[in-house]
Formats: sequence, structure tokens, C-alpha cells
Amino acid sequence: MPDSPRGRTLARAMRPVNTVVERYIPSALVFAVALTFVVALMALLLTDAGPKEVVTGWGDGLSGLLAFITQMALILLLGHTLAHTRPVRRLLRALGAVPGSPAGAYVFVFAVAAVASLVTWGLGLVVGALLAQEVAAQGREKGIRLHFPMLVAAGFSGFVVWHMGYSGSAPLTAATPDSFVAEQLGAPLPLSQTTFAVWNVVAVVLVVAAVAAALFLVAPREDDRVVELEVDARDDGPALDDDIVTPADRVDASRLPTLALGLLLVAYLALHVADGGTLTLDVVNWTFLALVLLLVHNPFELIALTKNAASNVGEILLQFPLYAGILGIMTASGLIEVLSDAITSVASPQTFGVLAFLSAGVVNLFVPSGGGQLAVQGPVLLEAAGQLGVDPSVAVMAVAYGDQ
Repeated sequence: MPDSPRGRTLARAMRPVNTVVERYIPSALVFAVALTFVVALMALLLTDAGPKEVVTGWGDGLSGLLAFITQMALILLLGHTLAHTRPVRRLLRALGAVPGSPAGAYVFVFAVAAVASLVTWGLGLVVGALLAQEVAAQGREKGIRLHFPMLVAAGFSGFVVWHMGYSGSAPLTAATPDSFVAEQLGAPLPLSQTTFAVWNVVAVVLVVAAVAAALFLVAPREDDRVVELEVDARDDGPALDDDIVTPADRVDASRLPTLALGLLLVAYLALHVADGGTLTLDVVNWTFLALVLLLVHNPFELIALTKNAASNVGEILLQFPLYAGILGIMTASGLIEVLSDAITSVASPQTFGVLAFLSAGVVNLFVPSGGGQLAVQGPVLLEAAGQLGVDPSVAVMAVAYGDQ
């Protein structure tokens, strides 16, 4: 930390917070386990359900969101893969040369990460980190002193708008036929009422402007406060096992298989749109799969990038069945109705959106996944919105805004 009085004051103020976060906050998986027992206890205390009904509801619910779990895993897998394709990495290297001043560098990294997050959160999560490394390295080569922790913070700050964008879990799930949200509402909720609503687009612009201004204002401007990255942290991505030894290797090194499949997928998506098809979680995933197939050079590269991305998907595959089990408890025991009644007793149609947003922000501390949070909190807020006569899009986007 810097030696200035202001720096020492901030350091003292943040020390206990850092200590709590680093030493006492467990993993998201542990939170999911703890939340399972908390919800089970609430069901026993607040409803007429007994232990058998609670355990049965939990067990039956574990497999209730398997399609949703796969969709969430694919968004992360494909976004991570897309970010590491060679054309995207070349684009990031070119973008790394743009900033010409420290303050401009922090705002630029944030803005690019925000755009990437609006495209897909799996892409934004990786682009923010890769671009921070790239800007730091090229800034050092140009003699620009950059505060690397600030660059990292700027990169991850771009994630603050992801749930307003193209891959937002809550609005996309609501728009997907046969999803648990669409079933509760009785019909899919079009994205024209959520993601592409004018008020959401305006909110994106306002949030990006506000965070960019905040980063500009808090950026270190004194040389003695700058913590530079002393080494070049860039890497060339996963190693490609593309040695051609056998005829099978020549097929795996050919551009044709991935190109043909990518073009076929583009043709399907074009026909889907031409026939009046809607945007759903599946369509979003196939969009990114098509991009990946068209950008990779051959199956060798695709396999290497997929292996590299797969390590990030493991926690989703473990956490989401637990969130589905929690939803099963709430549904089987009637806890959804009890909690929604509690919300409607303190909220009005005018205050519901704000209260739902604030509650979602608190719940996100314990359920960090946007899709998982929708599974846990969405049914309760949708039920309460229905009782109050509030548009369901308000409940859906309250979860989205609070989560992000």
C-alpha cells in the first residue's frame, strides 16, 4: 500500500475486510451445501412438511434442472474457448496497444471487458483478465507506469453488466420454452420485455458510464502509489498437440471438419431466425459454438481449447444439482408460497422491484452463480410478483441486477 496518509487510512480500513474474505469465506460449493440445510430447516419450521417430504422433495429435485445445468455449463465452456481462440487473442494483443495513459488504460480495460461480458459472461470473465495482462505488458514496454491490481479490478469490473446482456441467465431462461420459469409463468417471457427492453438498454449505458467514471476517479495518480507488474504475465494459450504422424492425424489437422460443421450451424441459425424462432439459451449456445468452430484452425485446436476450458466447468456441475435440490425442497414443502407471502406482506407494487433487487444482491453473496440464484430465488419472487400484480419481467430482471 502507498505511504501517503490517504493510502494508510484506506489500508487500515480495508485490512479487516481482507482478513475476513481471505480467511473465513468458504467456497461456493460449501455455501450451496449450507444453504441446502438452511432451506430444509426453514421448510420444517415454516410449513407442514415433515422430514420425509423434505428429503423426498430434495432428492427428486436434484435431477430437475439437468437441461438447465448443461446450458449453463456450455455458456462458460464456449465463452472460455472463444476467448482463447487465436483470432481473439490477436485482437486482444492489438487492443493492448491502444491505451496511452494510466487512467485511460483502466477505463479502456473495463470498457472492453464490459462489452465482452454483454456478449457472453464466459467470454467477459476471461477477456478481462487476458486484456489486463496484455495492457500491463505493452504499457511497460512503452514506459507507462500502470497499477496492475487496478488493471485487474478494472477487468473484472466489466462483469457488472453481464446479466443485462446476450447471455443473461435469468431473462434467457424465462424466454426458453419448457424452462422452470416458463412453466411457472405458463408461457415464455420474450426478451423484448427484459434484455432488449429500452429501460434495460438505458440501464446498461448508465451503469457502464458510472463505473468507468468511478474507476477514473479512484485510479492511482502518484508514482509512489503504483504497483507495477514486474514480469510479462502473458501466455500463448494452451499447448496444441498437432503433431502429424498418422493419416488420422492429418484428418484432425484439417480445417475442413470444423469449418463444415460451423457453416452447417450458421445455416441452422439463419433458418431458425427466418422461421420466426426466438432467442433461447440453446440458440445462444449454438451461436457461440458456431463462432468457435469458424475461428479454430482444426479439430486439434478445438480439442486443446475445450480441455483447457473444461477445468472451469467442474464446480457448476457439482453446485447446480444442489440448487435444483433446494428448489425441490421449496416446491414440495410449499415454502415458495410461504416466502412469497412474506414478501407481499411488506412490499407494494411500487416497492417490489427495489426490494427484490436488494434481496437478490444479498442472496448473491451466498449463491454466486446467476443461474443458480435464479433457481433458488426466482420462483419465490415470481410468485410474489404474481400476487402483487407486478409484471414478471420486473422479478426476472431484479434477480439479474441483484446478481450482477
